[in-house]
Amino acid sequence: METKIVETTLPPKKANFWKDTAIFAIIALAIILPIRFFVAQPFIVDGSSMDPTFASNQYLIVDELTYRFEPIERGDVIIFKYPNDTSKYFIKRVIGLPGETVQIEGSKVIITNKDHPLGFTLTEKYVAPTNITSNKLTITLSNSQYFTMGDNRAASFDSRSWGPLDKKYIIGRPFMRLFPFNQISFLPGESQVTNR
Repeated sequence: METKIVETTLPPKKANFWKDTAIFAIIALAIILPIRFFVAQPFIVDGSSMDPTFASNQYLIVDELTYRFEPIERGDVIIFKYPNDTSKYFIKRVIGLPGETVQIEGSKVIITNKDHPLGFTLTEKYVAPTNITSNKLTITLSNSQYFTMGDNRAASFDSRSWGPLDKKYIIGRPFMRLFPFNQISFLPGESQVTNR
């Protein structure tokens, strides 16, 4: 009597779910974390200092890369660490650039620099008439300092109160507004500041 040998094949090994998940997570983190820490990160606006340009609870994606290659310009809206408590982040508009003298006389902001030794007055269309204050201040910035103010001058805690902002505290600029959905926009707050 012959003995039959029956060949059998083992079922294919199941993919190691946990190993594949770990590899996927490591790859995802290797891609996402550098972007999160060095290119862009999310911020939520808290407060009314930038009304009407930005309102509380708006969700922004902040570009952290551009200012490594391009200069900060007057009129740019920036995100930065508050110099007196770096655990806090502020959003304000750049008014004065390094080396300039900023003079505030009521609602007028006068800038004096090499190109305008007699000074010129800013045209600030982003400041609502109801948000103007009557400050009086003159300050000259060093080669690494910026003067910032909120668009809502009446409710903004800015360079008028705590002084110039050193460049080392600047994180980046709002690249995109994602929320509220009816206000989604790229480079929100971008405004050309001109002289009168």
